[in-house]
Amino acid sequence: MKTYRAALVGTGSIGEAHVRAIEGTAGRVTLEAAVDIDAARVSEFARKHGIPHHYTDYAAMLAAEKPDLVLVATPPAQHAGMCIAAMEAGAWALCEKPLCGSLAELDQIEATEQRTGCFTACIFQMRFGAVTGHLRRLADSGQLGRPLVGVCNTLWYRDAAYYAVPWRGRWETELGGPTMGLGIHAMDHFLHLMGPWSEVRAVVRTLDRAVEVEDVSLALVTFANGAVGSIVNSALSPRQETYLRLDYQKATVELTHLYSYTRDNWKLTPVPPAQDDGLLQAWHNFPPDFGSTHGAQLNAFVSDMDAHRRPLTSGDQARQTLELLTAIYKSGFTGEIVTRGSIRPGDPFYTALHGQRAPKRLKGEPTRAG
Repeated sequence: MKTYRAALVGTGSIGEAHVRAIEGTAGRVTLEAAVDIDAARVSEFARKHGIPHHYTDYAAMLAAEKPDLVLVATPPAQHAGMCIAAMEAGAWALCEKPLCGSLAELDQIEATEQRTGCFTACIFQMRFGAVTGHLRRLADSGQLGRPLVGVCNTLWYRDAAYYAVPWRGRWETELGGPTMGLGIHAMDHFLHLMGPWSEVRAVVRTLDRAVEVEDVSLALVTFANGAVGSIVNSALSPRQETYLRLDYQKATVELTHLYSYTRDNWKLTPVPPAQDDGLLQAWHNFPPDFGSTHGAQLNAFVSDMDAHRRPLTSGDQARQTLELLTAIYKSGFTGEIVTRGSIRPGDPFYTALHGQRAPKRLKGEPTRAG
């Protein structure tokens, strides 16, 4: 089987997760180069992890190394351009969230895929834990009945020190607040389990942090299958929790965690009285467990490269998540109910998640200049 030569772009804290993911491919991926604008940081990162080459210039790395795979772990505003450049150089790209800053940029990524034959996927590792696949199989087989009600909460806490990083808290560089930067993982996981969405109505506010972007959003979502769900994304919640709840006709399934999960984080409650031993037995017939890690997604991505097929978190699957985020912002800023497919070229929210607007804030609350 082919060994894929990879380059990592961005050697901040998330870079360690990428190194561990590559180590978990049993030699199918080798990390040949690292890139960072901070020469001292990339040099030390390469030395620490035994990476043969390091660069401060991304284009120079692409020309010199000709990697098969580029792992993009830079600040958000750079993601789309770097993924496009990787594909134009003949590499596939696996990019940290958010994949890009607008539906217009996503169209540019997809046009590049069609032109080059390469693919770009977003890192949505929550989809790739073993129990998620197990739950999908139970749901698809009809053993749980139809999904009816869902809850998706990303209740995290980010203080002033977090937002002191220069690119954070600004539309131009972070691209959004907790809707885009924190809750995107749980929302993508939610859509993966509940199915495509059809319309959304939302509230978007800046309640406490002195930033341009929002610090909280709430949304009511209707799904194409008729189910309904609620979403909360917060950077203001001292007791942190990531929580998914899916109420099917025959059982409630819950996932409570923070940044990752294993089997122990899941719970199934059958319809009372709990007489369906078959459902309980099916639920407890778990596959071998592995968590929702970068490594789990990278191994799936390698299989996609082997088969030269579109990765799960690219194309339409990436679009439905980014389009939901965009619709939450549009609904929150305009008060409209937003339907899937309605944000098109000519709509200000097509080219910018915030539609060149600012979230409502408490009277007198300061904002940081852009």
